Amino acid sequence: MTSMQISTTANANPVDDSRLTEILANPGFGIHFTDHMFLVEWTPDAGWHDARIQPYGPLAMDPATAVLHYAQETFEGMKAYRHDDGSVWTFRPEENAARMVRSSRRLAFPELPVEDFVQAVDALVEVDQRWVPDPSGEKSLYLRPFMFASEVFLGVRPAQHVTFMVIASPAGAYFKGGVKPVTLWLTEDYTRAGRGGMGAAKTGGNYASSLVAQQEATAHGCDQVVFLDAQEGKYVEELGGMNLYFVHDDGRIVTPETGTILEGITRASIIELAGKLGHQVEERRFSIDEWRDGVASGRITEVFACGTAAVVTPVGSLKWDGGEVPAPASTDLTMRVRQALVDVQYGRAEDAFGWMHRIV
Repeated sequence: MTSMQISTTANANPVDDSRLTEILANPGFGIHFTDHMFLVEWTPDAGWHDARIQPYGPLAMDPATAVLHYAQETFEGMKAYRHDDGSVWTFRPEENAARMVRSSRRLAFPELPVEDFVQAVDALVEVDQRWVPDPSGEKSLYLRPFMFASEVFLGVRPAQHVTFMVIASPAGAYFKGGVKPVTLWLTEDYTRAGRGGMGAAKTGGNYASSLVAQQEATAHGCDQVVFLDAQEGKYVEELGGMNLYFVHDDGRIVTPETGTILEGITRASIIELAGKLGHQVEERRFSIDEWRDGVASGRITEVFACGTAAVVTPVGSLKWDGGEVPAPASTDLTMRVRQALVDVQYGRAEDAFGWMHRIV
């Protein structure tokens, strides 16, 4: 297949070097954006066309643009890492591309081919490579590919004009003072997705629906919210934006099966990595009672969560209205898995799985 023809219009007023140095020293998360952005459009007649990199800036949007009314939208989250030799790499970008294809099917979008997705991300990172921070303190360039219904039309049907974009934002360490266990709130009022729903798609609506439950968690002094299945209200699904793992005293690791939860790229990578470290990983239904009883009896020795932003984080106590499960005894394997993954991403360890993709 021929690759996209991408035109580039350079930003005439890029951020100057001294200001960029300031930003990269303390980038925060999702606050500062690079000098350029990538766009490509789709219509039924022309297919994907007009691929371009242009100066980062606001979009002119008609009030009747379909995404504003019917939320037909998907996105991805990934990172570019600078290695000590100055080279720049992404982590399993073809997996993000493949997941966006799956999300597109669920949202009735046209599919952007995997190779075009990877090419778009590569092209933007190459143009804005000076924005990729040095690797100290786990800094990286966060990448946000997204697709939305850009047709100007008020009618409930799949959009006939779709825009795919990539923007980029330098990111600091997720944990400012070092990795600390997160406390979790078990919501008994809200669920993420039911059978046949959008739970496995990476779409904004899933995140919007989690916000009120996250507010509930915050009000109870917790960092994140845990969702149970919609059908029986007893099986653990995932957090608002992270997948979960349960480490047992015999070395087994259990993670909730997919179907109604997001198929995390970090989640899939950890299953492979844990296997290499000698731990068998089971993907199955995992009840909240199994969590409570397992920690109480000592059979569950660690609980951890994973996602692109935090990579891997230990889970501390779990609270709900009228009860609490204390933090598990250990974080040993959690931190070993985390270190192993981060070392591959930053080029400090051998990439035995062929996960890293070089851009520059």
